This record gives sequence, C-alpha cells and structure tokens, in this order.
Amino acid sequence: MDGSAEVIAVRGDIITQRVDAVVNAANRRMRGGGGVDGAIHRAGGPEVLADCVRRFPHGLATGDAGWTTAGLMPARWVIHTVGPNHRRGETDRDLLLSCYRRCLEVADELGARTVAFPLVSAGVYGWPLDDAVDAAVTTLRGTGTRVREARIVAFGDSTHRAVTTRLGQV
Repeated sequence: MDGSAEVIAVRGDIITQRVDAVVNAANRRMRGGGGVDGAIHRAGGPEVLADCVRRFPHGLATGDAGWTTAGLMPARWVIHTVGPNHRRGETDRDLLLSCYRRCLEVADELGARTVAFPLVSAGVYGWPLDDAVDAAVTTLRGTGTRVREARIVAFGDSTHRAVTTRLGQV
C-alpha cells in the first residue's frame, strides 16, 4: 500500500529545484502564461511548450494534471495542473484539492519520488492564501502515494511563513 509524502516548505524558486518533477500551475490552454507557468516555460525552453502542444492539443481541464518534459530545468518532468481561478468566480475547493491529488497520481505513474509544488491558484488566480496553504498541506499529507517528498516551494517570505506555520499545526 502507498504511504503519504513527507511535506516540507522550501523558500526559493521552483525552477531551480533538484527534484524528479516540478508542478506547474498552468492555464487551461497549456500554452504558457504568467507567474509560475511563464517561469517554467522560460526556464525549460521551447521543448516544454512543444510537449504541451503535442500532449494537450485541446488543453487540460480545471482540476486535472498531466506531464511533459522539463526541458532545460534540473527536474526530469513538469507535472502541469490547472487550478480554479478564484478571481473569475471558480470557488469550488474540490477542484483545488483535485489538482494536488492528480499531481500525485501522475507522479506515481512516472515513478517520481520527489516533487516540488507551488501553491496552486494562490497567485494570479487569487485563491485566499491561508485556504490555499491548507488545501495543499491537507491533500499532500492525506493522499496515498509513492512520492517520498512533496516540497511546497514559496517564492516570497510571507508565503513561506504561512506554509511553515501550517505544517507545524498538524
């Protein structure tokens, strides 16, 4: 039976993480964008976009996940997931939880044992920070997986504090 991943907080940049897979908070079109999505596409190079076009010709549904090469990044794979856009009225928390579950399922299919996650939907999509942190920690800790380490990578100090505080509460 699968266990659960050890969830840790890391202050840093997701594109430099030396892990098996990094998670991209993507948009439905799967053609690159802003925030984490844009950073991953820039760092991975044109191979990431080319793989997105090939694997996801019609995009990806909110709450789902799929993988591509990581291109020039230190990771082997990018696991793309589409979070709900809270600013546009997509407030179904189950879709956000699904993002983390599906990422772990994809990681298991790939054989990834270390995965770096951003806080899905917490940036430009406007999901409230404390709830985004709780959704990530609760789902990553509570989902059976062969992933050994799930890193929640926080680019900013306030986000890192929110994650470390939440990890200490459970």
